Order: sequence, then structure tokens, then C-alpha cells
Amino acid sequence: MVILKSISEIELIKRSSKIAAEVLEYLKNVIKPGIKTNELDKLAESLINGKGGKPAFKGYRGYPSNICVSINEEVVHGIPSDRKLKEGDIVKIDIGVLKDGFYGDVAATFCVGNVSSEAKKLVEVTEKSLYLGISKVNINNRIGDVSNAIQRFVESYNFSVVRNYTGHGIGRALHEEPQIPNFGEPGTGIRFKNGMVFCIEPMVNIGSFEVETLEDKWTVVTKDRSLSAHFEHAVAIVNGKVEILTKI
Repeated sequence: MVILKSISEIELIKRSSKIAAEVLEYLKNVIKPGIKTNELDKLAESLINGKGGKPAFKGYRGYPSNICVSINEEVVHGIPSDRKLKEGDIVKIDIGVLKDGFYGDVAATFCVGNVSSEAKKLVEVTEKSLYLGISKVNINNRIGDVSNAIQRFVESYNFSVVRNYTGHGIGRALHEEPQIPNFGEPGTGIRFKNGMVFCIEPMVNIGSFEVETLEDKWTVVTKDRSLSAHFEHAVAIVNGKVEILTKI
């Protein structure tokens, strides 16, 4: 069941989303070769708490850390550790925040120093696919219009969209209905309505769309170990139009 939000509830989601976006922006500026992923995790925890929020991922279904940090072939849900970022890595950071009973969720992929032209193109295409998907959100369209726009754009570059994981509704729960796949047919799925709040999050691989989960039971990697990128925004539909809640 899709839970429609009031304007006041959307404002509360926007507060949580703003914290998540500000923390992501801060981490973007400290990412460099040599920094450990658990240093990013501790920084995020301190910043989120300092802004009056709570890290939403810590303890969620048993997840052990405050944020997800996924490197190179890791698609999503990478657990921060003593691993150091290296020149040429691409790193995905996913941040969830709980404040005043409502969640915010945002993710982006960053290049560590100089990266290969192929990695750079992957990151650019994935980010563009997110905004292309967002541009299809209005009360005249359906979920499949977003899904198809992302898929067609990504595949025009011979990249692939991950199919096992999707975008999702958000509000009083971190994951709500509806699911927002990154592939599908236009004109399918439920029609968008005012008050819907959800996350669009394309996960894009250079190689095959197939993924698998490592022994830690969290880290999702590409099956062929090709590079993967991930971007995410939380959006709301207000007065028939889309509003990005996690954009600074």
C-alpha cells in the first residue's frame, strides 16, 4: 500500500533529507586516496548526530555501520572497514537519516583522484540517468515511465541496470511501497499521485546486470566483478510536480 503524505509530513521528510544531503556533500570533500572507509563512517555519524538526526542504517535489519560505502565492483551495502581508498577507485556512499519520526535517504558515486575514462563515463551516465528518471515524475505518468527512461538511457551506452534492487517509497519507514525499478515498460505500474514520496536510485554496471552477495551477507557485488555506480535522490510529488528533497 502506498502511503500518501501531507504537506507537513513532506516537510519533515525534507528535514531528514537535508541532513543526509549535507553530510554527503561534506564527505565528498574529504574523499581522497588513503582515507579509510570507517573514517568516513565515523565522520558521518558525528555529523548526523550533530545536526539532530540519527543514522538510519545502524542496526537496520542488523546492519553494523552508520552508512554504506561500496568500492568499485561493490554495488551497494558495502560495510565500512580499515580499507583505504586508492587513486582510481570509484566509491559509492549511501546515507540514511531519521529525524522527528521520518527518514531521508541519498547516495552518490565519487571518483578518487584520477580514474579511468571508462569509470568516469559510468559515473556520468548513472548520474544523468537519475535526473532523466526524475524528469518523468508527474501526475500524468506511471512508475514504468521512470523505469524505462533510466533503462533506455543506460543501455544506449552499453551499460546495464541492476535488476535485483530498486528504488522505494520512504516516510515513517526507510523502505515503503512503491518499488521503483530501474528497468521496465513505459505506461506500466501505478500512476503517480500528489503526496507520494519515494527514492529513485539507479545502480549501473559496466558489464552484466547480474549481482551476488558476499559472505558478510551485506555487500552486493557485480557477478562479473565489473565496475558499478549508484546515485539516489528522495523526491516528492507536490501540486502535480516533482520536488527533489535531497538536493542541496
